[in-house]
Amino acid sequence: MPSMTMVGEEAGTARSASVMDNPFMPTTLSLIGNTPMVRLTAFDTGCCALYLKLESQNPGGSIKDRMAVAMIEAAERSGALKPGQILVEATAGNTGIGLALVAAIKDYRLILAIPDKMSAEKIAHARALGAEIRLTRSDVEPGHPDYYQDLAARIARETPDAYHINQFGNPANPAAHEATTGPEIWQQLEHKVDALVCGVGSGGTITGLSRFFARVQPDLEMVLADPEGSSLYEYVRTGRHVPSGSYAVEGIGGSSVPAVADLSRVRKAYSISDAESFGIARELLKRAGILAGSSSGTLLAAALRYCREQSTPKSVVTFVCDTGAKYLSKMYNDYWMLDQGYLEHPRSGDLRDMITRGYNEGAVITVAPDDTLLTAFQRMRLADISQVPVMDAGRCVGVLDESDLLVAVHSRGAEFRSAVRTAMTSRLETIAPGEGVTRLYDILGRGLVALVLDGDRFLGLITRADLLSYLRRQMQ
Repeated sequence: MPSMTMVGEEAGTARSASVMDNPFMPTTLSLIGNTPMVRLTAFDTGCCALYLKLESQNPGGSIKDRMAVAMIEAAERSGALKPGQILVEATAGNTGIGLALVAAIKDYRLILAIPDKMSAEKIAHARALGAEIRLTRSDVEPGHPDYYQDLAARIARETPDAYHINQFGNPANPAAHEATTGPEIWQQLEHKVDALVCGVGSGGTITGLSRFFARVQPDLEMVLADPEGSSLYEYVRTGRHVPSGSYAVEGIGGSSVPAVADLSRVRKAYSISDAESFGIARELLKRAGILAGSSSGTLLAAALRYCREQSTPKSVVTFVCDTGAKYLSKMYNDYWMLDQGYLEHPRSGDLRDMITRGYNEGAVITVAPDDTLLTAFQRMRLADISQVPVMDAGRCVGVLDESDLLVAVHSRGAEFRSAVRTAMTSRLETIAPGEGVTRLYDILGRGLVALVLDGDRFLGLITRADLLSYLRRQMQ
């Protein structure tokens, strides 16, 4: 007799009852790994088949969940980590989130040292899981006391009952990928894998996969994807250690080979710019509906280059290392991309080139004269801005900034219910698009914002931050 398929409310009720009655449902930590694999068909991959392993589907949203649980449980088994001890680690964010997930479930206190260039979403995620965050400088090299790995080591030394996880030298890190990630790929592609494209953060993934495939597929080609500015690309190509530069991609690259990393089986390397990494990741979302992080863009860009260079068909695997939901305020934010110079508006050759958020695009946060001061305050806080233009029937009639708000509510008591017109500045400093930069400097130098008007038509604001971003873009 064929099985019956239930639909609608009856099916939902049956499933709910089954879940509640089943004492063997998996725990959160058991959901780490066994991530899906998809073939990428929305890009030109030459004669190759390119597959993405969606590590973004792990509970913490990244491939780092694998080694996070492995390192903690290995330390527990060895007796090096005991209940009540404090975990300490240096992280670019994703390892920290994975560790925070495990620490929350196992009831450990966790302290994370994180470089200040990492996305606000990753930091907020780790903090929401209960981790204590120590932000530190991202512009210093190993050996500097503020370098994130040196800071974590110092915190561990100075904190009683601390256990320093040290993903960069922890053998359980690559072992996790040798035992789980590699066998999953081998099984999912039915033993037909010709090349793997990886990045190096701690080095655990590329090392563990190299060891696994050296046993089952010795001819497999390991390929490094490295951010432009990292020194690992040159090390793989020439064996030379060269100084590293700066880059905005998070989680991979570095100025030296991590202690746990074995790059001896890596045969090819690609250096990928920030702009290409971000652009490819954004294209992946638009073409394939996959929301991937910045390092995934680096890996995909390198994988596409590798595939297009081949003259015989190959099965190539790379990773969606983490979810792009961790970068919504950065690489998926058009205005951040514009500020950083990765996107460009059409050039006008005048002051309009300095307006990042144009009024006619609906990109300027505004208030009306009859809005309450509370409404203005809430909009300013939500958008993280310090002033708003006051618009009436399409005309800019004033500006309200934090100083105006503070004076109004402090001098007149609880006046958040008052209208914006009672506190706004109506004597405006306006500038035409064709006026010179000297006049703009004069306005901004007096602590004001410049309102750019083309006749009576309001185009947008230029702040000191806008001018600085413009000048930095001119240097690139």
